Amino acid sequence: MNQVYFDNAATTQIRDEVITAMTEVMKNYYGNASSSHSFGRSSKVLIEKSRKLIASCLNVSAGEIFFTGGGTEADNLILNSAVRDLGVQHIIISKIEHHAVLHTVDQLQKEYDIDVSYVNLDKKGDVDYLHLETLLQKEEKTLVSLMHINNEIGNVLDIKRVGDLCQANNALFHSDAVQSVGHYKIDLQEVQVDFLAASAHKFHGVKGVGFAFVRKNTGLKPLIFGGEQERGLRAGTESVHNIVGLETALKIANNNFEEEEAYVKSIKQYFIDSVTKHIPEATFNGQSGDLEKSSYALVNACLPVPPKKSAMLLFQLDLKGIACSKGSACQSGSSQNSHVLAEILTDEDLEKPSIRFSFSIYNTKEEVDYVIRVLKEFI
Repeated sequence: MNQVYFDNAATTQIRDEVITAMTEVMKNYYGNASSSHSFGRSSKVLIEKSRKLIASCLNVSAGEIFFTGGGTEADNLILNSAVRDLGVQHIIISKIEHHAVLHTVDQLQKEYDIDVSYVNLDKKGDVDYLHLETLLQKEEKTLVSLMHINNEIGNVLDIKRVGDLCQANNALFHSDAVQSVGHYKIDLQEVQVDFLAASAHKFHGVKGVGFAFVRKNTGLKPLIFGGEQERGLRAGTESVHNIVGLETALKIANNNFEEEEAYVKSIKQYFIDSVTKHIPEATFNGQSGDLEKSSYALVNACLPVPPKKSAMLLFQLDLKGIACSKGSACQSGSSQNSHVLAEILTDEDLEKPSIRFSFSIYNTKEEVDYVIRVLKEFI
C-alpha cells in the first residue's frame, strides 16, 4: 500500500540533519545549563549560540528570543502577560485564529473582564483592514493578535500593514507565526510586530520546542514560575537538544528558502491543477487555491460528496495510506465543523467534506497522482 503524508501543516518530518545534531547534544552535552561547572557552561554555550542564530534569521537581537515548549505556550505567555502586566484592556482578534489564541482570549475575558473585538472578514477569510483601523480608535490600551498564515485555509495576513496600523494607533501587535516561520523570510526590523510565536515542528524540527519573540522593553512577565532560566521569563531546565534541533532546522530552512519554496509551490500547483481537471465540481476554501494570496504549502478543498457519504472520506483516505485532515490537527476527534470554515462557508458547502492537504519538500507529484485517483474512486 502507498503511504502519502499530506498533513505537513499539522507537523513535518524531522530532517536527518536535525536528528544528527540533537543526538550529538544528547550524547555529549548533558550538563544542566544553569550549573556553573564546565558541563553546565558547555550546554549554556550551545543555547546562546542557537539563540543568536535564530535571532539573526529574524534580524533581531538575541535578547529578544525566548525559548518555549512550542507555539501554544508562546501565545499563552504573550497574551496573558499583556493583560496581567502591561495593562491591556482591549484585544482585537479574528474568529478564525488558532485555538491557542481564541481559547486564551476567552479565558482572559472571564478573568479580567477585558473588551474583545472581532475584526470583520470577507467571504474568503481575509481581514478587513479598514474595519481593523476603526477598531483601533478605542482609547483603551489595545493588543491586536492576528496570525500571519491561517493554519486551515492558508490566507496570508499583511503583517507589515497591520504593524503600521498598530504603531500609528499606539497598540501592541502579536502574531502567531507558527505556519510562516521557517517557510518565509521575516525581517522584524521592517515589520512592527511586538510579539511573535513560532514552533520548530512546523519546519522539519522536533516537537516540544518553540520560541517567543518579545520586542525589547515591552515588560512581559513569566507565565511559568520557578528558576531564572530564559532571563526570568520562562522557568524550567532548558531542553538543550531540542533548542539545538530548532536552531538546526531554522538554519537549513533559512539557507534554502527560495529553492524549497519553489519546489513545494510546484507540488501545490500540480495538486490544484489535478483537482480542477479530475474533480471539476471541487472548490478551494479561503484563498488556498490562489498561490499568490495563500501559503504555498497547503490547500483546503471542498469536495462534491453527499453528506451521508462524507463521514467516511477521511477513514477511506487513511485506509489507502493517505494522511490529511479535515481542519487543524488540534481538532482531530471533534465532531464539530472547523470554526474557520464555519465563518466563511455557506451552509450548503458546510454539508460537504472539506479536507486540508499540506505539502513539504518530501512530497512528490506521483503522490499527488495517487491521492487524486483515490479521491476520484471515492467520489
